[in-house]
Amino acid sequence: MLERTDLQEILKIARRGSDFAEIFMEQLESTRIGCEDRQIERVISGREQGAGIRAVHGDHTAYGYTNALDRESLLKLADQVARAAQSDETTAVVLKQRSSTVQLPVARHPDDTPVEEKVALVREAEQSARCQDEQLLRQVSVGYADTIQQVTIANTEGAYVEDERVRCRMSVNAVAAEGAVIQTGYDSAGGTKGFELFDEEKPSELGRLAAQRALLMLHARRAPAGRMPVVLSGEAGGTMIHEACGHGLEADLAQKNLSVYSGKKGERVASPLVTVVDDGTLPGRFGSFRFDDEGNPARKTVLIEKGVLSGFMYDHITAVKDEVEPTGNGRRQSFQHRPIPRMSTTYLASGETPPGEIIRETKSGLLVRRMGGGQVNTTNGDFVFEVPEGYLIENGEVTAPVRGATLTGNGPDVLNQIDLVGSDFGFSLGVCGKEGQGVPVSDAQPTIRIPSLTVGGIIEDGASTGEEGDED
Repeated sequence: MLERTDLQEILKIARRGSDFAEIFMEQLESTRIGCEDRQIERVISGREQGAGIRAVHGDHTAYGYTNALDRESLLKLADQVARAAQSDETTAVVLKQRSSTVQLPVARHPDDTPVEEKVALVREAEQSARCQDEQLLRQVSVGYADTIQQVTIANTEGAYVEDERVRCRMSVNAVAAEGAVIQTGYDSAGGTKGFELFDEEKPSELGRLAAQRALLMLHARRAPAGRMPVVLSGEAGGTMIHEACGHGLEADLAQKNLSVYSGKKGERVASPLVTVVDDGTLPGRFGSFRFDDEGNPARKTVLIEKGVLSGFMYDHITAVKDEVEPTGNGRRQSFQHRPIPRMSTTYLASGETPPGEIIRETKSGLLVRRMGGGQVNTTNGDFVFEVPEGYLIENGEVTAPVRGATLTGNGPDVLNQIDLVGSDFGFSLGVCGKEGQGVPVSDAQPTIRIPSLTVGGIIEDGASTGEEGDED
């Protein structure tokens, strides 16, 4: 990496009369392992490096990137970006290193772990899934990935950050079939931590749970259809909150009037039982970090407090526009991408009702233990989600598993309906896509009850029902 004086010179040229300039330098090492049909299909290790330079002049942003990290190449790129931003005045820059109080310790660095040991854990997960039922399980796939990202971030406001980000992840997908019925089961684990993740989350357990879910759904009833109470278990994680609510609270969408929450700060938008938070500081979570991709410290941001919209997630550009401080949500996939407002770990805060009591107080309805893929229209909040694992609630008890269910509704309507919030808490994780970029995120929620939601399933004549939504 370059000396700080070199970065100051590069930023001086990049700014050249613009309001703001920034450089993001990255070195990334990664390992990916895939297992399909009992065979290790791929073991890929690689290194990538590069830098992106951005200049902001009024409402205009110029961005360029290169794989070269030497001083001369970056000076040349800075000049090109400055010209694209159409500015000519030069201002000196003094950089001051930023610090973070967020602790993300790594006990066992992935690059200190032999690839053979990583392959062995993938095989362990695959074999554990297979042994649940050799005949009915038709396919098991296991994916492993680790990344070690070294970043240097500097900008013309004087921020200077050096950081290392280490993440590990494993996912298992199982397919079970009997006759014409085919069902899938999935489980995963991941975090901003080292290989010690697999001391906490056993690969054999991930394989077992994925296979058992597929087998359970294979013999499940067909889901009923219609409006009914729906209980979302804490085990489902915060997928509903992330999709039906979180994206609409990213400031760029709100400022463009592409969010159902645009212009509603200070207004009641949810039940008084609902508090929604985005927090990039949670130790070890897949969406956590010490600094965002603009060099701002990660922080906890309350978005909805007891039903009232209290704020949005900001990067530098959107914060300047609303005359507020960035919230540490400026994120990018890599040096090839400009930062935009993104979630980190977004969750609905726990309440006081025991989860078992929520079930007992629900005479009939659907219990959702796992949320699947879905589509959301952030402009109006309409959504549709798949339910890969669901159960009937009858007379206040969880009874038969059901398959083929979908949830169709409206995010703000759901948030306003929630009448019971559990004292438990469950996480999920994934890679969130927006504007062609994917970034690691976590979601979480307690068990919650929605008194009336449209469940798509099987109506009496056997026809499937359920509405389609727009992708966000």
